[in-house]
Amino acid sequence: MSAKNKKLFGVWMDSHNATIVGNLEEEEKVFAVIGQVKNAGPDNNSNENAANNQEISLTQKFFKEIASQMPNIDEIHITGTGQIQEQFMKYLAETPQYKNVVVSESTSNKMSEENLLLFIKKHFN
Repeated sequence: MSAKNKKLFGVWMDSHNATIVGNLEEEEKVFAVIGQVKNAGPDNNSNENAANNQEISLTQKFFKEIASQMPNIDEIHITGTGQIQEQFMKYLAETPQYKNVVVSESTSNKMSEENLLLFIKKHFN
């Protein structure tokens, strides 16, 4: 597959929000924000075990929602704060549809959509 036809995506994420960027016109590597996903987080729960199970379930749902907006990924760059990117990378590696995706990551502070678009475009060019 030539580099011109690759489906390239970028995701900025923390444990509560994700902004997804993808290339729309593959020939020109034109990137645009294609979605935003929010993770509300667990409810207040007095049972620690139930709270942990709910958090795991909500995180999996969060990852599934992000991935559903990126069909047929060839390459993805994941950035953000904390360790959630590593968990998302593991999720992608364990999901048959995404196991052959080329994944890279970095750490960055929250950025505007415009800055994220520039950051991802620079990463892939």
